Amino acid sequence: MISNRESARRSRMRKQKHLDELWSQVVWLRNENHQLVDKLNHVSESHDKVLQENAQLKEQASELRQMLTDLQLHSPYHPSLRDLEDVPCNTAYLRSESSNQSITSSMDLLG
Repeated sequence: MISNRESARRSRMRKQKHLDELWSQVVWLRNENHQLVDKLNHVSESHDKVLQENAQLKEQASELRQMLTDLQLHSPYHPSLRDLEDVPCNTAYLRSESSNQSITSSMDLLG
């Protein structure tokens, strides 16, 4: 009878220890989850800012192209402006550079 009581007591102690370990793990996982959510929110905000900046830059580029076109079409005093059409502009390179910088910035934030 004493042996059974002692065995039951040890069993309750093992269960309590296991329960304590599980609660400790719950606290750790909740903390980890909170940190990951914070990081995700920060990266998401940065991504939104980059998209907004990209849209602004595209709008500015469009406006500048239109201004250049207007100057070329309506400027008899500056015939050399017509020669600007022949100047190459590697916009694909510029887009890839911008994209690479955004990706690098995002990776730095996750760092």
